[in-house]
Amino acid sequence: MSGNYDSIMSKIADHPCYSKEAHHTFSRIHLPVAPACNIQCNYCNRKYDCSNESRPGVTTEKLKPLEAVKKVLKVGSEIKQLSVVGIAGPGDALANPKKTFETLELVKQYAPDLRLCISTNGLQLPNYVDELYNIGVDHVTVTINTIDPKVGAKIYPWVYFEGVRYKGEEGAALLLKRQLEGIEKAVAKGMLIKANSVLIPGINEEGMPDVAAKLKEMGVFLHNIMPLLSEPEFGTYFALNGVPSATPEQLNDARKACGQEMQQMEHCHQCRADAVGLLGEDRSAEFTKSVFENSDLEELVAAYDLPSRQKFKKSAELFQASLIEYKHKNDCKIAVTSFDRESIDIHFGSATDFLIYEVFENKVRLLEIRKPSYSYCSGPENCSADNPIEEIAQTISDCKYLITAKIGDCPKKELDKIGIEIHQEFANLNNKDAINLLLNIAPSEGGGSCGSGCGSKTEQKSDARSGASAKA
Repeated sequence: MSGNYDSIMSKIADHPCYSKEAHHTFSRIHLPVAPACNIQCNYCNRKYDCSNESRPGVTTEKLKPLEAVKKVLKVGSEIKQLSVVGIAGPGDALANPKKTFETLELVKQYAPDLRLCISTNGLQLPNYVDELYNIGVDHVTVTINTIDPKVGAKIYPWVYFEGVRYKGEEGAALLLKRQLEGIEKAVAKGMLIKANSVLIPGINEEGMPDVAAKLKEMGVFLHNIMPLLSEPEFGTYFALNGVPSATPEQLNDARKACGQEMQQMEHCHQCRADAVGLLGEDRSAEFTKSVFENSDLEELVAAYDLPSRQKFKKSAELFQASLIEYKHKNDCKIAVTSFDRESIDIHFGSATDFLIYEVFENKVRLLEIRKPSYSYCSGPENCSADNPIEEIAQTISDCKYLITAKIGDCPKKELDKIGIEIHQEFANLNNKDAINLLLNIAPSEGGGSCGSGCGSKTEQKSDARSGASAKA
């Protein structure tokens, strides 16, 4: 397991938004200290007085930084599994930098065991990446709904930047430029980026796969496609002008289309700006200002009982890490030689490209097709030339396995040197079936030709060899 993998796993093991497993165990709190926003979204209406609405931008109370840290200490003393403090509005965290950073500093001082994260539209992110990194924020959520300024103009009436209000495509293009710049800088710092995209029927749904492809290119960790909530009582521009809420079917279709590019978050509950507790539950009504605002700060610190919380968190993290490790034990990339794009039907030496599959949480998907300049063997006329094994090795160097119909000893030795494990026993099998057999993954419905009645891994490999011999 690589050091980078270990680092990522440690960052998501106790973060309920970044880990599907963690959201069953760990809680979060959102602190509504950032009321102002520097863009207008046609799907947003920031109201502060409706406790029955569970959607982003809604909070019952706004807090000052000192009130916010008191709330954190009060919640943490009663909810031992609290692990994350986020600032997600009700406006934009970085449109309110003074309040946001003062709050983060206080939480870091009085509740140092908690992870810090923010949510932003990204307009001011390039200006604050270094400050966020230095204060200890290692999770940043950026809402990016389109990479097409023409579409963006339908979503954002205006963008306010450095004293100027930009409208239409100009504003949307500026916002996109700043979002991408901020994401690039944050990824370079080692921060984990989650991108939120609001699925707006008839507006941005067709372009969502392009968003996912761009996010993947930039190294974003997780893509969260959320359905537009557009009920008339919400009072948003879209709701009042007939743009409907996204249906579950539309959401599933979008996630499926984008899942070929980006890991999809499927456990989001579109939390309020003052959310408290596990994802899917709302305990904010238990922790209103009246509960903590007159409490002495030192008494709250004592009740928070940092040593006992750290002990609880350590045991919970170990349990959570074991679950994640089990679920991700097969995570890797696999290179496959396939002429017909369906089966292992070509020798390594004749392959002009490699199908790269990704295994994530025991799900197999085609990631991309990589093409080196030359195949290893280009015919008798080139036998005297140097075979391009170095370029080919570099092309698939991030893969753990190579599955091919046949490979010679010389290229095999070169690939062995860089740690690629080679398998020739699956010749003529369906590509995904071969991967399932190799990693002992139960094939999903509608997968390859293996079917649901496969035997043990040993039996399966034996059958694969027999089948390959019969077809060769």
